[in-house]
Amino acid sequence: MIWANLLHLSYNMWCDWENPEKFSGYNNARPVLRCEDAFWDELVNACAKAGMNMIVLDLGDGVRYESHPEIAVEGAWSTDRLKKEIARCKQLGLELIPKLNFATTHDYWLGDYAKMVSTPKYYEVCRDLITEVSALFDRPRFFHIGMDEENAGLQRRFEYAVIRQHGLWWRDLNFYVEQVESHGGRAWVWSDYIWEHHDEYLAKMPKSVMQSNWHYRMDLTPDAPRVKDYLALDQAGFEQMPTVSNWYDSRNIPQGVEFCMKHLSKERLKGFLLAPWRPTLAETRERHLDAIQHFGEAIARVHATPSSAGRG
Repeated sequence: MIWANLLHLSYNMWCDWENPEKFSGYNNARPVLRCEDAFWDELVNACAKAGMNMIVLDLGDGVRYESHPEIAVEGAWSTDRLKKEIARCKQLGLELIPKLNFATTHDYWLGDYAKMVSTPKYYEVCRDLITEVSALFDRPRFFHIGMDEENAGLQRRFEYAVIRQHGLWWRDLNFYVEQVESHGGRAWVWSDYIWEHHDEYLAKMPKSVMQSNWHYRMDLTPDAPRVKDYLALDQAGFEQMPTVSNWYDSRNIPQGVEFCMKHLSKERLKGFLLAPWRPTLAETRERHLDAIQHFGEAIARVHATPSSAGRG
């Protein structure tokens, strides 16, 4: 079973300017890398110690890509540095998986190309980036493409807002999926589009795409909104890695794992994704380490009772 933690190299994904009204200063756009080397090392080591076997790394504009160096922020990692970190994580038993979020609510990291969505140039750049990242990670088995929260409401404080809907959203999703699969990987998405497009999602989403639905509150019951989508995805035959988080309450982590282990089929429940939702900065240490601690405890409980791993 996969036990993964989402860590961020880039954090330019929640606003396109330094908006003083944004609920968290971390979410504002900044022209510099927000990933501290020493704290990155600390978190990687903590993940390994807690029993995790995967890190999903949100790359964004945190890498100076050879195909598009113009995207990079000040202090971005070189491609050589990235490859060294991939190798180091592997030595620790951690599989490093790339993430590039192509949802328009979270694509400020694309720079000027975020204002060219669904144009020939945009497709060219996205193809280039997926190709290069797939090579840097040596044909990773997963490639997280985001695709969450693409709606007008969440962009109401942006200076430049754009959304895709209806057929265009699906055509672009399939474009990213095809690019990932052409390099031997498996696309991985946030599943929240199902919340407002339930039947359409189940009918049109490729079964090859790994699903990470998310619900961070404590009403983890089969009939709760969003929670019931875990069950719908399972019943429709999708493989899942549900998301747990200490966004609201640390108890969501162990209880989210327990709920999904009990209610989802063991054949289609492939693991869990932890999402602390903080940049890799030492000032966020408490939030990160709290999440890792609770996730590690959940991992230990599952290992202690292997017969409980999913419905038969």
